[in-house]
Amino acid sequence: MKECIFVVAFCVCQLSLCYAQTDCPSSVELQNALRQVHKLLTAHETSYIQSLRNLRKKLNLLKNNTTKAGVKGGSNSTATCPVPETLANGRRLGGVLAVGHEVHFLCGAGYELVGSQTRTCQESLRWSGQQPHCRRQADSSVTSPTTPVSPLRSATLSPTTPAPPLPSASLSDFVRASRCIHLQGSTHCTCEGGFALTGTDNSICTDIDECELYRRTQSVRLCMHNCLNTAGSYRCVCPTGYILGRDGHSCQDVNECETSQQSCAHGKVCVNTYGGYECVEAKCPHFRNATYVKTSPLRCERNPCMAWDKACLQAPSSVSFHYMAVVSNMSAPRVLFRVSAARLLGDTLRFGLLGNRGQRHFSVQRSSQTTGQLLLVAPPHGPATLHAEVEMSELEKRKLLGRYVTKVTLFVSPYAF
Repeated sequence: MKECIFVVAFCVCQLSLCYAQTDCPSSVELQNALRQVHKLLTAHETSYIQSLRNLRKKLNLLKNNTTKAGVKGGSNSTATCPVPETLANGRRLGGVLAVGHEVHFLCGAGYELVGSQTRTCQESLRWSGQQPHCRRQADSSVTSPTTPVSPLRSATLSPTTPAPPLPSASLSDFVRASRCIHLQGSTHCTCEGGFALTGTDNSICTDIDECELYRRTQSVRLCMHNCLNTAGSYRCVCPTGYILGRDGHSCQDVNECETSQQSCAHGKVCVNTYGGYECVEAKCPHFRNATYVKTSPLRCERNPCMAWDKACLQAPSSVSFHYMAVVSNMSAPRVLFRVSAARLLGDTLRFGLLGNRGQRHFSVQRSSQTTGQLLLVAPPHGPATLHAEVEMSELEKRKLLGRYVTKVTLFVSPYAF
C-alpha cells in the first residue's frame, strides 16, 4: 500500500510539474504508471478479501467446536441442584447451586451441627454428603442474656443485595458470610479484616490464624510469650506474674514487693523475681568460738574475738547476703556485682570463690587494687536457683587480718524475659 501511495504521489507531482517545465513525461508514460498502480491496488484488495474468508472459516470452526463440547457435557452445565432444605436453628451459606459449587451450614448459639458441614453439587445434580440438622447442646440449652455477643464489623453492602436480618450469634465466630456486591453482571465479594474468602463461590469468610501464619513466615515472634488467635484478630498472652505492655506484644514483670501482692512473714525480706517473688531470711552463720549479730536485714557482723582465740579470728569478720533476679539464658560472660574494701589496712587483698558451689556458672577476678568482681561465665537455664560465696581476704605480710564473705543467690526465671 505504501508503494501505491508513492506512485500516485509521484504521478501527481509529475502532472503538476508539466505546467512549469517543458520536459514532462509523455501520456504513454503516464498511462503505464497508472496501470502499475491499478495492479498493485488489485493485488492488495484480493489479499484482503482472502484474509476475511480465512477469518470467517476459523470463527465457524470455533463455534462448531463449542457447540459439540456443550452437547458432550450434557445439560448439567447449565442445570442446578435442588435447593437444600431449610436448616432449623441455623443457616446455609452459599447461593450458587450449579455443578461443582459448594454450600456450607452453620448452627446458632447453643446448637451443634449433625451431618455434613459442606455439600457439593455433583454431576448427577445431587448434593454430596448428608442433609445436616442442628441439635441442641445439653450444657447450653439456654443462652445467658448477659453473654456478650460481638457484632459483625461494619461493611459496605450494595442496596441491590440487602443482607437478611440475622443475629450475629447465629454465625460461628471463625466462619462468616462474605459481603457481596452485584454490579453489571459481575459479583465482587469481600470479608472483614482478619478474614479471607474461601469456598468455590467466595461466599464464605474464614478467620485467618495470624499466630500460625506469622510463626511460619516470619523470623521473629509475633508475641513475646504466647499468641492466642481470636475471630478476626489475635491477642498476646503473658505468663503469671507479668502484664502485657502497651505495645500489645511485650511482657513486663510485676513487682509484687512494691504492689503489696506479697505475703512474706515478719522478719523476712521480699525479693522480686521475674514472674514472681521470694521471701528470704538472712541467717547469721555458726563458727567455732565466734558469734554474730545482725546489723541489717542482709548483713551479719562478728563480735570481737579474744587475741589468743585463733578459731574466732579465722571466722569471717562479716557475712553479707545478696539476692539477684535474672532471666533464663541471659548472655555471658557478664559482671554481676563488685566487692570493694572501704579502706586497705594490710598490704594485700585476695578475692575468690568459697567451696565448689557455683564453679560452673561463676568466676571471680580482680578489677582494681581494692575491688573484685563476680562474673557470670555460663548462661543459666531456668527455672533455677544458683548460689555462690565470694570471699575477700585482707593480709599483712601473709598474715590474715580479716575475711569478708558475700553469699550470692540468683533466682533464674523460667522465661528469657
